[in-house]
Amino acid sequence: MNSMLLAFAALDARLATGCRLLSLRRHELPVRIGVHGFEREGPQRLWFDVDLCVKLDHAGAAQDHIAHTLDYDFVREVIAAAVGSRHHELQETLCDAVLHAVMRRPEVQAARVATRKPDVYPDSASVGVERVGLKPW
Repeated sequence: MNSMLLAFAALDARLATGCRLLSLRRHELPVRIGVHGFEREGPQRLWFDVDLCVKLDHAGAAQDHIAHTLDYDFVREVIAAAVGSRHHELQETLCDAVLHAVMRRPEVQAARVATRKPDVYPDSASVGVERVGLKPW
């Protein structure tokens, strides 16, 4: 597996040495999303991948206690709030909403959010979008 932290370092080398990467992979929720008629019939599975570069002074984990890192349960809450109960037309706007919400946290220096719909096309594993955000140091 490739290192996401090193991938972030391509944007700014300080992300690799001054941050810890926290990840949520293939978080699955039923989401009302899509522009096609068959997508409007009901919720479909949507996968979320989120990577957070958290500054080490906020996630140093100097002691084995949750108070010494970012409790990233909030990522699941952010996703649930962004999804809500309404119908979303585009993955792009939903992905952007999740990215903007996680970037509002002062501990987060950079983030990557990707969404994927695995059930849209029978001849494709999934369709998706991805966004990256980076704060100035």
